[in-house]
Amino acid sequence: MVDKANIVIASDAAIDLQTHTVLSDGQWKAEELIQHFVDAGFALAAITDHDRVDTVATLQHIAHEKNFNLLVATEMTTTWQGHMVDILCYGFDPDNEQLNALTQDILERQCDNSRKVYTYLCNQGVIPEHNESELDTILAEPAAQHVKSWLDLVAKYTQNQPDVSVGRLLGDAGFSYEMNDTKPVVDAIHGSGGVALIAHPGRGGEFLKFDKEALDTIRQDIQLDGIEAYYPRHTTEQCEFFQAYADQHDLLVSSGSDSHTLEQPPIKYRAELSRKLLKRLGIEVQPAS
Repeated sequence: MVDKANIVIASDAAIDLQTHTVLSDGQWKAEELIQHFVDAGFALAAITDHDRVDTVATLQHIAHEKNFNLLVATEMTTTWQGHMVDILCYGFDPDNEQLNALTQDILERQCDNSRKVYTYLCNQGVIPEHNESELDTILAEPAAQHVKSWLDLVAKYTQNQPDVSVGRLLGDAGFSYEMNDTKPVVDAIHGSGGVALIAHPGRGGEFLKFDKEALDTIRQDIQLDGIEAYYPRHTTEQCEFFQAYADQHDLLVSSGSDSHTLEQPPIKYRAELSRKLLKRLGIEVQPAS
C-alpha cells in the first residue's frame, strides 16, 4: 500500500490523499511534489494521477529515495448513468492486468479521437497544414492532458478570429473526453486488492453532484467503499453531510486537496479524518490525545 510496512502516524499528522502531476493533468513534476510533501511536513500523501497505474513504481522509487510515505493510488475517470464520476483508488496491485487494460484502453481511445480531431481541423483549414510532429506531441501526452492541449492549439490558430468559439470548433471536430464505465473500474480495483471511493462528491459542475438519493442509488448499483468527504470546494455543511453518511453506512472517508499546481498547494488534512481508510491500507493512526 505504501513503500514501507507498519507505519504509525499521529491523529493530527498532515496528510493529503488527492494530488496530481504532469503524469496526468497537473503541473507538478512528480519529484517536486514529493519534495514539497517532505519540506512541508506531511506524514503521508497520495498522488492520484488520472488513469495511471503504470507510473506507480516510478513514484514509489522517488518517495523511497526521499524517505516519504506515498500511497499507491490513482483517480479513474468514469461515467455512470450518463454522468461523470471520478473514482479515487488506493492500495491496488499496479500489475493487475484488468486494471492496466482499462487505463491503456482510455489512452488508446483518446489518441484515436485526437487523430480524428486533427484530421478534421486540417480539412477545415483551422490548422493550415498537417504537421505530424505537432500531432505526435499531443499523442505522447497522458490522456487527461489532451483536452487542454486541444484548447491551447485551437486557440493559437484562431487567436485573430474573435468571433470563433474554440469549444464549438472542438465539438464540431468530434472531440470527446474518453472515460470508462464506473462499474468495471470498481470491479477491477477490487480484483486488484484496492478500494474505490467517489472523488469530490459535492463538487458539481461537469461532475455529478451527489445528494443522499444519488449516493443511495449508485451504492445499490456498484459496490463502492467510500467517499471523499473533505475537499476544498465542499462547504462545511457538505463535509458534515458526507461524513455523517459515511458513518451511517460504514464507508471509508478520504480527504484531498486536488492540488494540480504550486499556486493551489496540497492541504494538511488531519490523519484522523481518514483513520478508517488508512487502517484499511495498513497504516495505524494513533488515538487523539
